[in-house]
Amino acid sequence: MDGNGRWARERGLPRVMGHKAGARTVQKTVRVAREMGLAVLTLYAFSTENWHRPLQEVDTLMGLLKTYLQSELDKLLQQDIRLCCLGEMSKLPGDVREVLEKVITRTAGARGMTLNLALSYGSRNELVRAMQRLASRCVAGEMVPLDITDEMVSQQLDTAGQPDPDLIIRTGGECRLSNFLLWQASYAEIYITETMWPDFSKKAFYEAVHNFQQRQRRFGRTGEQASTGLPTT
Repeated sequence: MDGNGRWARERGLPRVMGHKAGARTVQKTVRVAREMGLAVLTLYAFSTENWHRPLQEVDTLMGLLKTYLQSELDKLLQQDIRLCCLGEMSKLPGDVREVLEKVITRTAGARGMTLNLALSYGSRNELVRAMQRLASRCVAGEMVPLDITDEMVSQQLDTAGQPDPDLIIRTGGECRLSNFLLWQASYAEIYITETMWPDFSKKAFYEAVHNFQQRQRRFGRTGEQASTGLPTT
């Protein structure tokens, strides 16, 4: 969700106003995703690298996160949306973590859609943590390195039990993944829009999904195999 700061700067506003506008877009986007019938929506809200931003901006973002969680709990329950957190939740401020844990617990039984908030998240960090857990099992004699499979790695990631993303939408025109779901995104379709996150509307969301629907997903097969369902040999 990129472009909050630039959106504010173009309007002669402080960056905090861009983040506040972006928070409103989060509310709208979650609602639209639920209306679409999406199974999982993941929002990259705060990266491991974002901790290096000015302290005042970090504090503002944490405050907005806390306010969002407090205000949206009832709506998440009404829409049957389960909240999950990707990343190192332990690094969040105590008051934010307390509210986050409450919302995760209260929505745990929801089945309509899963909403992932990536907080203090970085895919390289996620992979390191996964490898450490697998290495510990090897040291304990539960397995040997040659036993490790793709599926075992996936089960150690923050997204364990969830499907890999089909579509990754990058707002703000940047053409990079920025340390986001590197393992899971191996066959995701990527859609880049110049639209800044605060301006990412329902129409823009539908355009991204429509673009995705026009693509042929081959997963290493030929176009003919993908279109006819022919098996790989």
